[in-house]
Amino acid sequence: MELEKIKKYIREKQGFISDMDGVIYHGDRLLPGVKDFVKWLKKEKKHFLFLTNSSERTPRELQEKLHRMGIDVDRNVFYTSALATAQFLSSQHPKGTAFIIGEAGLINAMYNVGYTMNNIDPDYVIVGDTRNYSYEKLEQAVNLVIKGAKLIGTNPDVSGPVENGIAPSTKALISPIELATGKQAYFVGKPNPLMMRIALRRLGVRREDSIIVGDRMDTDIIAGIESEIDTLLVLSGISSVDTIKDFPYKPKFVMNRVGDIVS
Repeated sequence: MELEKIKKYIREKQGFISDMDGVIYHGDRLLPGVKDFVKWLKKEKKHFLFLTNSSERTPRELQEKLHRMGIDVDRNVFYTSALATAQFLSSQHPKGTAFIIGEAGLINAMYNVGYTMNNIDPDYVIVGDTRNYSYEKLEQAVNLVIKGAKLIGTNPDVSGPVENGIAPSTKALISPIELATGKQAYFVGKPNPLMMRIALRRLGVRREDSIIVGDRMDTDIIAGIESEIDTLLVLSGISSVDTIKDFPYKPKFVMNRVGDIVS
């Protein structure tokens, strides 16, 4: 399919599920074409959701971050792996307790569903993206899991893009706990279809009328494929054209950046 036909096909979609890191921004730098893309989404009255595997920030913090970059959107367009984790655990074990290695986004999400913090005998050990990672917390988490706490990861990303390169993400941070305890973590974020079903419900759009835009083959693209949603890989983040060859599946479409949809 030639490029203009691809763009027309994508622009006719009613629902847009977009990743953030590597698609919308790198660290504190807005990526080229994003302002035009968001302006177009609002002008055309599209249903859109910023779906991020990052669990560090609350929706309010994400809203304020985009505002500082010159983009104003409602707080309810953000959905994070922290919110998905809280919703999942609330349905599995309502009003439970947890030992958390993570930032405000994850801690607030757990509090908001009625969870309390517990470092003695929690129901769960939950690990999310964080820069407050220490040997002491790692040792504590290992022993709590050995005593019977269930191990949960907010997302299965090994790394994520930052301004000066990449940073270790949840799967890299949780691996020592898995190795030391012999227990495997359950990851709630993309590509878990659970997160995609939640996203579609929040959008109020059928999967046939939606598209997921992401920069990662191993989370965004496989999440779309397994949920039967059209996929667009953008090359502004983790993945390159060569990266695609490393996987036994491929995205439906590939573009350099999200702004190419409307340029």
